[in-house]
Amino acid sequence: MAHWLIKGEPDSYGWEDLVRDGGTEWDGIRNATAAKNLRAMKVGDELLFYHSGTAKAAVGVARVAREAQADGDDGRWVSVRVEPVRPLPAPVTLAAMKANPALAEMATIRQSRLSVSPVTAAEWATVLGLATA
Repeated sequence: MAHWLIKGEPDSYGWEDLVRDGGTEWDGIRNATAAKNLRAMKVGDELLFYHSGTAKAAVGVARVAREAQADGDDGRWVSVRVEPVRPLPAPVTLAAMKANPALAEMATIRQSRLSVSPVTAAEWATVLGLATA
């Protein structure tokens, strides 16, 4: 199983919306690297759901429920189906991630504008540990 981080704007579609809806199509991603990451996702992969904008914090764990399918007519873009798994015990802020040396190479820190990024097993464990600290 792989791990990923997906970013959502809490004002447009946040964790609470995902929980309320029981899942959603993660579509509208128009960045080549993010689309490549969506294509690499497999059913069962876990996702950190991160609130971007003013919140800037990982707030929940979601799961890939369906692998990539076309998003639009030109074939460049894809979407995946995601479902909520559980909220994090406490939000893990971007500041806390940046302050932790174990996360210095985390893709979301190195490429802050990337909306879908991979998370290593060690980074996953660190973020989950920060959520319970």
